[in-house]
Amino acid sequence: MVTMGRLDPSNNTEGAMPARRDYTYRDQESLGNDDMDIHRPGFTTDITKNFSVQIALIAAYSLIILLGLLGNSLVIYMIIRYRNMRTVTNFFIANLALADLMVDSLCLPFTLVYTLLDEWKFGAILCHLVPYSQALSVHVSILTLTIIALERHRCIVFHLDQRLSRPASFGIITLTWVVAAVLAAPLAIFREYRYVEIAPIDLRIAVCSEKWPNGTNRDGIIYSFSMLLLQYVLPLGIISYAYTRIWLKLKNHVSPCNRSDTLQRRKNTTKMLALVVVVFAVCWLPFHIFQLASDLDLVLKFKEYKLLYTLFHIIAMCSTFTNPLLYGWMNKNYRNGFLMFFRCEHKPETIRPEGSFKTRSQRALAQCRQTGEHPPAAV
Repeated sequence: MVTMGRLDPSNNTEGAMPARRDYTYRDQESLGNDDMDIHRPGFTTDITKNFSVQIALIAAYSLIILLGLLGNSLVIYMIIRYRNMRTVTNFFIANLALADLMVDSLCLPFTLVYTLLDEWKFGAILCHLVPYSQALSVHVSILTLTIIALERHRCIVFHLDQRLSRPASFGIITLTWVVAAVLAAPLAIFREYRYVEIAPIDLRIAVCSEKWPNGTNRDGIIYSFSMLLLQYVLPLGIISYAYTRIWLKLKNHVSPCNRSDTLQRRKNTTKMLALVVVVFAVCWLPFHIFQLASDLDLVLKFKEYKLLYTLFHIIAMCSTFTNPLLYGWMNKNYRNGFLMFFRCEHKPETIRPEGSFKTRSQRALAQCRQTGEHPPAAV
């Protein structure tokens, strides 16, 4: 989920989480300078050129790609395959899985090759398209997580029985992609594919880097800070507020009616979705901090700069496969569906691990009638 371009010393930003950035190091053009700081990353000090380190990086990225493709594909398959999985919340979860699939297929393979070779081998067109698709995916992810939190807040905190309709949810998903496409556009527009000559070692390499107006990195830094706010700080603030209010609302419901299966399912689902957000935030936090320090030229003097950048990037990319694991751990529908798939069992049209929805609803309604309360809205 990163863009390509740490090759050019004039490009101090890369636009992402604020654009899921790539990190091939940015100082190759300075290798021929007599006054080059020996502590800056270079061919002679780049530990990622070590064979054992490269094998470890290949193994790590390959595992993330494999788990991400398998897990997110299964999530989408189950929502399409089973009727009772086609809920508004699950449609948003499928959208989240689709964004992660984009990362696993359009980001990580290119990132791995670019990291190992320190050269962009994929041509001018992909130089623009790959960073754009990567930025697009992270925008979609955080917007979707925010929408899920707000929708559950609307229904649970305000006791609204009317959930979003399917057409409305599909419209919101479409709007999410449109907004994400606009926010990610600078990563495709302000980009340059060119060749760099490194005379002292007689080397000519292709680079894919940002090229902001006026030939400075000021606009890149402004974009980076803006995206940090829009993609991380502000959304996580909104999500935290929404889930805190939801949790307090559910915690304070102690009547017999609200101890029903419906309330318990709401609590479990809310825990699961909140944990998805926490994992996303924790995975991306180290990368954001390091990226911000890089934009401000605070960490480039470190000899292990590129290795640190790569490790933080790997941690961030772990968020692309953790969601299906969380669903399988905390949701019986997903867990049973995954088990049926891997056991090649007969697959009915619906998954009902805890009895039918109708049975649960009738049980909850009966409890409410006994207490004279209104039943909670469907999850």
